[in-house]
Amino acid sequence: MYAGGTSGTVARGIAAVEVAPIEGRKGWLVRNALTDRLGAAGHAQPRYRLDVRLDESLSGLGVLGDDTVSRERLTLRARYQLVDLESNSILLDASDGTDAGIDVVSSEYATIAAEQTAEENLAKDLADRIVTRVALTLREDGRKAK
Repeated sequence: MYAGGTSGTVARGIAAVEVAPIEGRKGWLVRNALTDRLGAAGHAQPRYRLDVRLDESLSGLGVLGDDTVSRERLTLRARYQLVDLESNSILLDASDGTDAGIDVVSSEYATIAAEQTAEENLAKDLADRIVTRVALTLREDGRKAK
């Protein structure tokens, strides 16, 4: 997929992807993770735009005898589109998601810190998944152009 190194079709395509702003704190985390991963291939004049919409949920999993939650599940899902800026056509329209379990402890501070760490990890995982799909799409698009 990365044949040709930084001068290969996929690397040049990834370097030319700009990420549109994403709403909210988790959107900021995901956008930063995406920008870091896409920017690793270098920077080029934007040819593609990546639009991402996030959906998140936090649900209680483990319930103790006194009806308190002992474990939570944080889910982060993304619906994203890769748009070719020249033709305004959608090259990729997909969704992906990831989740994490969080122990709820007696310290509210510790629980909030665990939730924030989980959010950061989920943002990085989701960004990895999205960049992989974008790279595969750009590889296929490059093959069609030949």
